[in-house]
Amino acid sequence: MPPADPASLRETGLLPSSRWCPSPNFGPRPEGTAISLLVVHNISLPPGQFGGPEIEAFFCNCLDHSAHPYFETIAGMQVSAHALIRRDGSLVQFVSLLDRAWHAGRSRFAGQDECNDFSIGIELEGTDELPYTGEQYRCLARVADLIMAAWPAITTERIAGHCDIAPGRKTDPGPVFDWRHFRTLLGKDHNRDEGRFE
Repeated sequence: MPPADPASLRETGLLPSSRWCPSPNFGPRPEGTAISLLVVHNISLPPGQFGGPEIEAFFCNCLDHSAHPYFETIAGMQVSAHALIRRDGSLVQFVSLLDRAWHAGRSRFAGQDECNDFSIGIELEGTDELPYTGEQYRCLARVADLIMAAWPAITTERIAGHCDIAPGRKTDPGPVFDWRHFRTLLGKDHNRDEGRFE
């Protein structure tokens, strides 16, 4: 498991303490593009249900679309995120942070279009209506701190929800996401507090 230091993350693109589940849905970032944005999403498959293998299957193009009526509505979609934070705070990584994941779609932030080119996308297992868990907030803060240390262009002001970069089209992570609480967790000694990223 890679050590929890910014230099290693910049070199490998692999988050420590994550389980690697490679998605084919990625590509190179445009040459000369700096990573400068962190985008927070949510996802649950089927909607409102947690804990199953469906999210990983979806991001890896292996979802059985006959298993649930909703899955038929997303058949043929090829999407991904860099990582997923499960309800228990466990971390699954699908795409190297050095590569361009397909998470933002048509999007714009601070006057710059196509946020996939310059962003890192983190999914929270959840919905717009159900509160996220403390474990998820703590894991997201640990991940965000490490990413900001590796790519200093990502400041706290450049952590956004999908709803912020695609308003009117996307609503996640939803009104239940507690941005104030999340920001209070940034910068804490997570190794000491949680024993993670060691």
